[in-house]
Amino acid sequence: MLKATIAGVLALSAVLSVSACNRKSPDTAAPAATAAPATPMAGAQPTAPANHPPAKASAEVNLSGIAKADGGKTVAELFADKDKVVGQKVAVRGKVVKTNSGIMGKDWVHVRDGSGEEGSNDLTVTTVSTPAPKVGDTVLVNGTVAVNKDFGMGYSYPVMLEDADVKVEAAAQ
Repeated sequence: MLKATIAGVLALSAVLSVSACNRKSPDTAAPAATAAPATPMAGAQPTAPANHPPAKASAEVNLSGIAKADGGKTVAELFADKDKVVGQKVAVRGKVVKTNSGIMGKDWVHVRDGSGEEGSNDLTVTTVSTPAPKVGDTVLVNGTVAVNKDFGMGYSYPVMLEDADVKVEAAAQ
């Protein structure tokens, strides 16, 4: 009898817990019509949520004098050739214009080299290299090309380098 009572109480508790989880409080539930849609950008830099600062404008980071990596590609060439080099290791030299640390267990670095137009001038790189580069550092990155990566919430990348080795060649002044 005691086992049956305990089992009944546990079952009732579970049912109440699950049903309470499915309820939405009227003051916290937002109607679907008022939710802002997440719209991925066509370019390399997504629409950033409020807690992620945008990349510095090219005018704020001096992109002059950046030499193409030996045997590598420029940012613009990588965007133009993305379908030919998907899955391959590629080297790119550029300057860091934005960093985000510890997202999905990796650091995210945005690199520009002065090539390309808006939408094909900002290369997103994921890395676990240490130390993490700072905005303004000149870096040489070697990573695997990934294309059409969509992480949801407006974070969509037509081309990026994943699991890259990032070496700081010149620290920001």
